[in-house]
Amino acid sequence: MKKTLIAMVLGSLSLGALAQQTGFISPDNTASAQSGFKGPTPGMTSVAQAKTLRDDAWVVLEGNIVRQVGHELYEFRDNSGTIHVDIDDKRWLGQSATPTDKVRIEGEVDKDWNSVEIDVKRIQVLK
Repeated sequence: MKKTLIAMVLGSLSLGALAQQTGFISPDNTASAQSGFKGPTPGMTSVAQAKTLRDDAWVVLEGNIVRQVGHELYEFRDNSGTIHVDIDDKRWLGQSATPTDKVRIEGEVDKDWNSVEIDVKRIQVLK
């Protein structure tokens, strides 16, 4: 009984401390109750630039998905070239895109021995 009571008290104290923590806040932003980074987001990257970046580098690309190459694998094109993008079905979030729709994708460069593709973490169909 005592052990349970002590565990509950310690647990509630820990939750109170967690609720007050916030993430990094950029100098030009003020603190808020929401945790996480408050500052500039990564800039746009071109397909040509993405192909030269290191493995696992974060990229933001805007362009068109021009065709499906395989299950969850697509060809993405912008003004600088094409690259394969791996988009898990769960990342679509009910959105649909055609080759004429402009999309913004955010993800990580995935370099293998002789290929480069983007592992998409977020996709947004732009209106």
